[in-house]
Amino acid sequence: MPIAKGISKQVAIKKESTYGTLAGATGGRLLRRVTSSFNLTKDAYQSDEIRTDYQMSDFRHGVRSADGSVSGELSPGSYSDLFAAALAKAFVAPGAGTGVGTAAAFTATSTVLTRPSGSWLTDGFKIGDVIRITAGTGAVAGDLNKNLLITAVAALTMTFVVLNGSGFTTTSVTAAGVIGVFGKKTFVPQTGHTSDSFTVEEFYSDIAQSEVYTGCKVNTVGISIPSTGMSTVDFSFMGKDLNTTGTTQYFTTPTALGSSGVFAGVNGVVIFNGTQVAVVTDASVNINRNISNATVLGSNSISESFDGRAIVDGSLSLYFTDAVAREAFKNETEVSVIFTLTTNNTANADFMSITLPRIKINSFTKDDGEQGITASCDFQALLNPTTGSADVTTIVIQDSLAA
Repeated sequence: MPIAKGISKQVAIKKESTYGTLAGATGGRLLRRVTSSFNLTKDAYQSDEIRTDYQMSDFRHGVRSADGSVSGELSPGSYSDLFAAALAKAFVAPGAGTGVGTAAAFTATSTVLTRPSGSWLTDGFKIGDVIRITAGTGAVAGDLNKNLLITAVAALTMTFVVLNGSGFTTTSVTAAGVIGVFGKKTFVPQTGHTSDSFTVEEFYSDIAQSEVYTGCKVNTVGISIPSTGMSTVDFSFMGKDLNTTGTTQYFTTPTALGSSGVFAGVNGVVIFNGTQVAVVTDASVNINRNISNATVLGSNSISESFDGRAIVDGSLSLYFTDAVAREAFKNETEVSVIFTLTTNNTANADFMSITLPRIKINSFTKDDGEQGITASCDFQALLNPTTGSADVTTIVIQDSLAA
């Protein structure tokens, strides 16, 4: 008798049109994973009846639900629908007023783009955006399509760093300069929040068994960015039910696994309070949607799952080189942090950028030993209420390959 093996299992997912209603069999896609596990769960009730025979007379199964988890290596495009579900907003490509700028002329130094008129702010550029210059009379060919991370923006000036550290040529673009945010962005919005749920199938091809779960919502996300090794992401799901089982795969010809590169901490930059730093040894970012399930009489599965607030926190470990982080903790000073990762060291590599425009550091704990002293800092991300140079949100994710 064959035994199911993880290497033979396929995990496929598709967004539902209606919560808890089985998504159609076409249009699913396979999820990249290191591990995954989806299971049916039930409440259980035991009788408390007192009996002279000293024994329990009954035990019942209660409300059904599903839970699940997917752990993977962080890569562009692979989990964009899950990040969008966690932040309650679909990824959107830049448009008018959201990061598309056509400037008739501008000048560039190695770190600043300056325009004589118009406004980068009106065009919608924000701190944390990764942009590319795609055209311009007088532009240096070698600088076109480089990934540039915005660290400060005003009406006429935009300060940036080149993600792969290759530098940027001082030049003047005399006409038809085109600059835009690359890829797509999502963030926790002010209004119009989505409430995405998914149908998820685990298909065990070696034993011909299919399990299809409905009403699966992303409840938590954990992103880990080490200084060595691959960056990882963990999603946990709360679902409605194990809807269907069978001996054949439910999703017909799901889209194949993606092949985009995996992020490692050696490629990318960290911006702490507007300044590029090279002292962070590892970092994590956590998103908790605080979903709760509703139960009603006459139903043996949950009737609905209620979305809660998107609470974002995390941690930093950094070498103790100065007092900046310590003083931010000591004085309860709000700072910002940006983590931008690329798949390789080329100038136009695929990327993901995570911007937290307003955080408070809640701890500053140093270690000791013969090696460099590091400090661990927990932080809480907060809503940035100020319009202008930063998005009005708690967290922004930009993905060069987001669907």
